Amino acid sequence: MAEQWRWIPNALTFLRVLLIIPFAMALLEAQYRLALLVFFAAALTDGFDGFLARQFNWRSRLGAIADPLADKALLITAYLMLTWTGVLPGWLFLVVLGRDLLIVVGGLAFHYGVGRFELQPSLLGKLNTLIQIVVVLAIVMLLAGLPMKPWVLPLGIDLVAVSAIVSGLHYVITWTGRAWRSKQG
Repeated sequence: MAEQWRWIPNALTFLRVLLIIPFAMALLEAQYRLALLVFFAAALTDGFDGFLARQFNWRSRLGAIADPLADKALLITAYLMLTWTGVLPGWLFLVVLGRDLLIVVGGLAFHYGVGRFELQPSLLGKLNTLIQIVVVLAIVMLLAGLPMKPWVLPLGIDLVAVSAIVSGLHYVITWTGRAWRSKQG
């Protein structure tokens, strides 16, 4: 009976991808409270689809790929829109995007040059994602006029930059070492 519902986690992931559009528009139009609502709706779908996938073993290869991509697309959109509207500096967006592109290109190079590539998020990678999420939320809350200290903007920029660079370098060092060891053995 429950097997007929195993499509729900993937549908929720697809919904999260669709929520990127109203989220981006809200940020672009400086409707920050609406942007927060959409962001929280996306977070709820993320949590619920993960719960369903784990609880009922409704995991799929599509979900394993699409779920983190949907999360990353939402975060990249947040940084892009906040940069586009002049809230964040352009160099920060380039650091955030550059880190992600470095990981994707490095993963593809490893996969095609060395062997099967299964990206396991590192602790530093997870910390970077958490920092990016918290900083976006804090900045949007500040812009929405909700209780938030103004220092979150400069501190957030610094935290995101440092965590992106450190976690990106960590992935490069880790996977370069794996590639080297694989070629030696």
